[in-house]
Amino acid sequence: MPSVNSMTTQASLTRSPLARLVRQVAIDTQYVLIGFPIGLLTVSLFMALFFTGVGTLVIWVGIPILIATLMTARGFATLERARLGPVFGYKMPHPYYKKQAEGGFVRQSLGVLGDGQSWLDMLHGMFRFIPSTISFSLVITWWAGAIGGLTVVLWDWSVPHGPDQQDLPELLGMGSGTATRILFYFAVGVFFAGTLYPVVRASALLEAWFARGLLSGVNELREQVAEANAARTVAQQQKAAAVSAEANALRRLERDIHDGPQQRLVRLAMDLGRAEQQFATDPEAARATVAEALTQTRETLDELRALSRGIAPPILVDRGLQAALTALAGRSLVPVELDATLAERLEPTLESTAYFVVAEALTNVAKHSHANEVQVSVKRNATGLIVSIADDGVGGASVAKGHGLAGLDDRVRAAGGVLDVSSPAGGGTRLTAALPV
Repeated sequence: MPSVNSMTTQASLTRSPLARLVRQVAIDTQYVLIGFPIGLLTVSLFMALFFTGVGTLVIWVGIPILIATLMTARGFATLERARLGPVFGYKMPHPYYKKQAEGGFVRQSLGVLGDGQSWLDMLHGMFRFIPSTISFSLVITWWAGAIGGLTVVLWDWSVPHGPDQQDLPELLGMGSGTATRILFYFAVGVFFAGTLYPVVRASALLEAWFARGLLSGVNELREQVAEANAARTVAQQQKAAAVSAEANALRRLERDIHDGPQQRLVRLAMDLGRAEQQFATDPEAARATVAEALTQTRETLDELRALSRGIAPPILVDRGLQAALTALAGRSLVPVELDATLAERLEPTLESTAYFVVAEALTNVAKHSHANEVQVSVKRNATGLIVSIADDGVGGASVAKGHGLAGLDDRVRAAGGVLDVSSPAGGGTRLTAALPV
């Protein structure tokens, strides 16, 4: 069953443009008309309280008066933020007010004097009458001109039109007569009605932007700075993770080459040197040595191909992630149930990271988990790619430094993703990587 909020949003989207325009004019009009008396009230109240408090500071009476003034300003500011929501079309956030971490009532009250947002609230209450007066004058003028002009036929008879009285059309040289007068005022009403929306909207925004700048502007700037700092921290973490992942990959590649192909090449060189010496004395033994060297060459090539597949397998580049994972599952020592239906190619970096996650996870399963089966799932959603690898092994896996999955976690974080590992002892391991597009 749809919620009330979703039904309200759906109704606002299906409302006709004319209905939305009329609704906005009504919202802006009531905002300006109500704001004018509130502005007159706050300027009188805060001016009196503020200068009374400042004038009596020397006898300490001014301190509680100023505190009361600032607290009252907070109340009016909260009311104004609630009124700003319909004008801008979204709820205004409540700003941060400084609070004392500890202390009694007196200390908490004195802390109000050091809160910058409270002083901005009071400043708004003192000077809001300036934009309010301008907006109120424009809105009243345009509504009066529109209503009065369009309804001239209803009230023209009640206005005296003697021979010694000249109407505005006569003063403008447009002639006299009832028809001319009514037509002129009706045309004025059409003009005011046609320009009512932009004038009322601009008047409401003039007052609303002034209020937003003082009541929420500092808080919005603080939030933007916090978001920028958070983004910078995330970027630094991703950079550090990328450097760590690259270093781990290079160390692993160096170790694999040293333990595998390099040792085979050394033996191959020794075998060929021995065969060269045997050709003169024992040709049969030399041919056997050469045959063994050929076997070593094939095995070395197989190891080099396996290493290259771990870095950037050609099938991944040529045919995409689904084909590469199918080939990877086919080579796994543990039976793999693969669910990876991808309708389109993804970004190369995303495909490479997803492949690395599955390849490294299957390698760890084969080495450490003692599992009988592995389930691999790769799903595309609105935000990115969800890669999941689950086995029925002994569990106990961890992403802590010094464990096998630490480098995998660095690789995922370097791509802007998140790695989650659930591996209770004896309960198998589920590894889930969320990779953003």
